Amino acid sequence: MSTLEIKDLKVRVETENGPIDILKGVTLTIKAGETHAIMGPNGSGKSTLAYSIAGHPRYEIVGGSVTLDGADVLEMSVDERAKAGMFLAMQYPVEVPGVSVSNFLRTAVTAIRGEAPKLRDWLKEMKGAMTDLAIDTNFAERNVNEGFSGGERKRHEILQMELLQPKIAILDETDSGLDVDALKIVSDGVNRIRKSSEIGVLLITHAIRLLRQIPVDHVHVFVDGRIVAQGGPELAEQIDANGYEQFTVAVN
Repeated sequence: MSTLEIKDLKVRVETENGPIDILKGVTLTIKAGETHAIMGPNGSGKSTLAYSIAGHPRYEIVGGSVTLDGADVLEMSVDERAKAGMFLAMQYPVEVPGVSVSNFLRTAVTAIRGEAPKLRDWLKEMKGAMTDLAIDTNFAERNVNEGFSGGERKRHEILQMELLQPKIAILDETDSGLDVDALKIVSDGVNRIRKSSEIGVLLITHAIRLLRQIPVDHVHVFVDGRIVAQGGPELAEQIDANGYEQFTVAVN
C-alpha cells in the first residue's frame, strides 16, 4: 500500500522581477486506493504543486519534504521518480518529433518494468488499451503529440497511465480543453484504472465537471499557495454553488 506524503512544502520560482514564493507550506497525504482533488482559482499554485513533485527544474524547493513509501522524492532525478511509481499527466503535453507513440510507450514501459515486453504481447496490450480509450490503432505510428488535438493529447496521457501502472498519478487539469464526449472517455479511462489497481490519484482542477465523472474521497481547496479548506465531495458542490470568493475573502 503506497503512500505519498507532502509535508510543509514551500516552492519558489525566479521571475524577471525576482523570486516569488508560490507554495507557502503545503501538507497532504495520498494513500493507495484514494482519490484526492485539489481545487482553487487560477494562479493559486495547483499546477506548481504537480510540477514540483514531478521534478520540473523551474521550481526551487525551499522547504518541506516529499516522500513516497518513505523514500525522499526530492532527492530523486525525474526518471527515478517515474521508476519509483510517480506519474504526471500534464496540462499541456509537449510534442516529441521523430518518436512514434508506439516506440515512446514501449521504451517507457521497458524502463518501468526492467525488461522489454515481447513484441507480440506488447502490441496486443497497447492496442487493447487504445481500444478502451477510443483511440484509432493508427495513432500508434504518429509522432508523440505532434499535430494532436487537445482530446488526443489527453487520451494519450491516460493511455500512458494505464500501461505504466504507477503507484501515484497526478492529473493536472485533465479536463482542460475537452468536450463532453472526450471528457467521458478520459474519465472512464481513469475510473477503469482506479478499479483495476490500488493507485492513488490526485486530480487538479478549478471546475467541478471532472469530479462529477471521477468520484473523489477528499477535496482540498488551494488559495495563495496554501490549502485553506478540506472536506469530502460535498465541498466541491459547495464551490460549484458559491465559487471561491468565500475562501479568498477569508484568506485576505
